[in-house]
Amino acid sequence: MEACFTAFDKDEDQAININEFTALCKALFRNEKGKPYKMDSQQISDLFMIFNVSGDGSMSKQEFVYCWNGWIKKIVRPVSAIIVVDVQNDFISGSLAIKNCQAGHQGEDVLEPINRMLDTVPFDKHFYSLDWHPANHISFVDNVHMRKLAPESSKTNPNDCQTYDVVVFEGPPKVTQALWPAHCVQESWGAELHPDLKVHPQGKQVYKGSNPEVDSYSAFFDNNKISKTVLEEMIRKEGCTDLYVCGIATDVCVASTAFHAIELGFRTILVEDASRGIKLDDIQKAFERIRTEHGLVCNSNEVKAMVQGRDRRPELGVKLAHECRKSIIYPLKNKNSKYNPVQNGDVNANQNGV
Repeated sequence: MEACFTAFDKDEDQAININEFTALCKALFRNEKGKPYKMDSQQISDLFMIFNVSGDGSMSKQEFVYCWNGWIKKIVRPVSAIIVVDVQNDFISGSLAIKNCQAGHQGEDVLEPINRMLDTVPFDKHFYSLDWHPANHISFVDNVHMRKLAPESSKTNPNDCQTYDVVVFEGPPKVTQALWPAHCVQESWGAELHPDLKVHPQGKQVYKGSNPEVDSYSAFFDNNKISKTVLEEMIRKEGCTDLYVCGIATDVCVASTAFHAIELGFRTILVEDASRGIKLDDIQKAFERIRTEHGLVCNSNEVKAMVQGRDRRPELGVKLAHECRKSIIYPLKNKNSKYNPVQNGDVNANQNGV
């Protein structure tokens, strides 16, 4: 930390100004060939003001300590995990094989890039999620008669319901549900991971969708957030900062897992060529949302350099800075007191602390 501070404190005033911080960002955000990524001045200024807690335009050494520990060090030395989502028999060649869906993707295509990453990329942790449905699960089209459809549902007669319809069950609570063929039934062949998928010796399996009354696309939460899996707890216990998400289906379970990973504060990367989906438009919408929320969509051949900290993307740096901002207490000047500590995010607090 001391060496970094000294290197960028060019005017030796024991503080980092915006020009010095700009030089730091250019050194920090570089691709694996050492070429800096382009960042506009406003983006850099916004990052600077997150760590310039006093808002005086000069990052003190005390402020820099937090910037170093909470931001720079994690960017340079990320702790990574891969989350392989639902690479199960039923989604590849079984009852819900995605090759029969609108996008026409072949589920088998995820195997080569995932296996290659498992062989060549030094992920710190490995997780595998599995749909694990009871036979009476709410998502199965053959079970639609088991629950009362709400008056506002697109279909109110169970006999009219077909696969891929979206209906509303009366509950309580009311549940909006896409109807799928029976799939990934607990202990069945279709619920097993594909036999050609490599499973890391220390890999952990996470089971989801076991509550018959609610579906669970994400590997973190069920669709109504009534309950959560053990995944977040395991990831936080291992100190992971970066999550690489891939598998089946891109626009459903992979995307939902990525959205929740971002929401939970992790730097999140969806590996495009290691995922296959159902609807082309929904796949693109998922990519756009991930990028908008400061996540990243990349190719498997880009992953190793990022995991090793040699390829450092500004998007992920911005995401991490936003997470840092949530834990910083910013001073708020007012006429009654020189400084009042205010938790950032309070509607009365200026984000720049001025």
